[in-house]
Amino acid sequence: MTWSRDSWRNFNILQQPTYLDKQELLEVEKTLKSYPPLVFAGEARELKAELAKVCNGNAFLLQGGDCAESFLNFNAVNIRDMFKVMLQMAIVLTFAGSCPVVKVGRVAGQFAKPRSSDTESVGDKTLPSYRGDIINGFEFDEKARIPDPNRMIKAYNQAASTMNLLRAFSIGGLADLNQVHKWNLGFIKRAEISEKFAHLAESLSQTLSFMQACGITSQNTPTLHQTKFYTSHEALLLPYEEALTREDSLTGEWYDCSAHMLWIGERTRDIKDAHVHFLSGVKNPIGVKIGPKAKADDIKKLAQALNPQNEAGRLNVIIRMGAENILKVLPSLFKELKSEGLNIIYSIDPMHGNTIKTQNNYKTREFDKILSEVKSFFEISRAEGVYPGGVHLEMTGQDVTECTGGAFNVTQEALANRYETQCDPRLNADQALELAFLIADLLKKA
Repeated sequence: MTWSRDSWRNFNILQQPTYLDKQELLEVEKTLKSYPPLVFAGEARELKAELAKVCNGNAFLLQGGDCAESFLNFNAVNIRDMFKVMLQMAIVLTFAGSCPVVKVGRVAGQFAKPRSSDTESVGDKTLPSYRGDIINGFEFDEKARIPDPNRMIKAYNQAASTMNLLRAFSIGGLADLNQVHKWNLGFIKRAEISEKFAHLAESLSQTLSFMQACGITSQNTPTLHQTKFYTSHEALLLPYEEALTREDSLTGEWYDCSAHMLWIGERTRDIKDAHVHFLSGVKNPIGVKIGPKAKADDIKKLAQALNPQNEAGRLNVIIRMGAENILKVLPSLFKELKSEGLNIIYSIDPMHGNTIKTQNNYKTREFDKILSEVKSFFEISRAEGVYPGGVHLEMTGQDVTECTGGAFNVTQEALANRYETQCDPRLNADQALELAFLIADLLKKA
C-alpha cells in the first residue's frame, strides 16, 4: 500500500485505547495538527548522521530516561536532574571509555505504555489498565481509567515545555565541560562512586587547563560549552504520532516531529501491523525492541520494511531478553545476521527482561541481573564480531528506591522508601552512574 501519514488506519493495530467519543478524538487530532512541531526534520537528520558513526563502530549510543513521563511529577528540577545524570554518564563513557557518545533521552513524549493485559484488578475490583498519562489516569478509579483524547493536548504542552528547557540546558552553559565538578546531583551516597567521578572530573579539568593554555577555551570552541541532546519515545499512540508528522519543506520527506527518534515495542513489531507500517514512512531514526522469542528472520524482515535502503544510522535493534535468555538466544541471532550485510545498530535494554515482583507486590529489577545482561551483550558481541553500539535504560536523576542492589545496596525492604514510578522500576542516579563506569570498562575492550 502507498504510504501516507494516515494509511496506518488500514492495518491491524495493537495496544490502542478505545475512545468513547469519536468526534472529540477527531477535534483533538485536528488541533494537534495545527500546533508547531516539537522537533525539526534537520535535527532528526543530524541524529541519523551521528548514529551512522555508531553503526560503523565509531561512537556509542546512550539512551535513557523515564519509563513513563508523568503529568503529576512534571517540574524543572526533575528534568534538570535527568539531564545532569545523562551528562555524567556520557562523560564517564567518553573520557573513561575513550568513545564519543550520542545522547538520546526517553523524554518529551514518553507518555504511553503497552500493557500485558487490558484490565487490572485490586481486590474484587477490575478496571481498564493504566496506559500512560497521555491516555488515562494512574488512579485506580473508574472515571480516571476512561481514555480521554484531551490528554494528548496536555502531553504535547508538557513535551514542548520539556524541549524548551532541554535546549536551554544544552546550549546555555549547564553542559560546559568546565562545570563538570558541579554536575554532582548532591545525593550520591556511595563514597567509591563519588570518588571515581571526582577523580575523573579532576583528570578532565587538567586536560581542559592544558587545552586552555593552548588557546582552546569554552569561549572559542562551542563543543566545550554546548552539547547535542536528542529525544525519543515509543511511538505507541498513533493518532498522536500522525498529528505531529509533517512534510519537510526542504526535502519533501515526512518526519514524525514528536521526537528525533521513535521506537516500536516488542508487542507491536509485527511487520503486517500498523506500527511498523507507520514508521516505515517517516525518515527519523527508528528503534525496534527485540525479545527472547525473536528469530533472525524477524529482524531481517523488519530491516527490509523499516530500512529498505540499508542506511547506516536509520535502524537501531534494541535487545531486551533478560540475563538468562540472552546467553541462549543472542549468539545464534548474531551468527545468522552478521553475514547479511545489514546496517544495524545493536543496543542493549537490560531493564525489561529482568523485571520481577516482590512478596509485598512491588515490581523491581535486580542491579546484578541488569549488569549481567549488559556484560553478556558485550561478550557475545565481541565473540561474534558485532559492535555493541549502545545501551537503553529506564532511569531517573532522582534518589528513588525502585531497583534493588548496586553499590548503594537497595534492599527489597527499602523499596517502599521512595518507590515513585507509575509503571516500571527505574535506576536511580547512583545506580545509573555505577553502571556507566562498568560499561566504560567494557567499551574500552570493544
